[in-house]
Amino acid sequence: MTTAQKAVTIYTDGACLGNPGPGGYGALLIFGEHRKELQGGYRRTTNNRMEIQAAIAGLEALTEPCTVDLYTDSKYVVDAIEKGWAKRWRANNWRKNKKEPAKNPDLWAVLLELCDRHTVKFRWVKGHAGQPENERCDEIARTSAQGSDLAIDAGYER
Repeated sequence: MTTAQKAVTIYTDGACLGNPGPGGYGALLIFGEHRKELQGGYRRTTNNRMEIQAAIAGLEALTEPCTVDLYTDSKYVVDAIEKGWAKRWRANNWRKNKKEPAKNPDLWAVLLELCDRHTVKFRWVKGHAGQPENERCDEIARTSAQGSDLAIDAGYER
């Protein structure tokens, strides 16, 4: 007998002070009455990398396979997953086409693995539009980008 997966809602956001520049991410996990905030920052990265990293952090925090509604204000992230772009890039050895390599393959590879573990629906939410959880994630991400002891984004700073 199989038990139903837990239903979790995750809100995510990434921020970059300059692009590239110092960056941060924020994620808010909601399960029933439980809420958990996650954050991190990097000394030099891009906004898109932080948007992907926020989704990764949220999904990595789950200790068992879950059904997830993941909200992000990044159309890049939503479209890459929901329209199958990231899977196509992976199938094409991380190339968008014959001439152009896909960007951020290190992060897309991790995110796709997490999507295989969980049942994830990526949902777009308009940023800076007063949605409380998205606004909170934006605040966490911006604060993280301003940290004094920022990590090295090894996938970006080669």
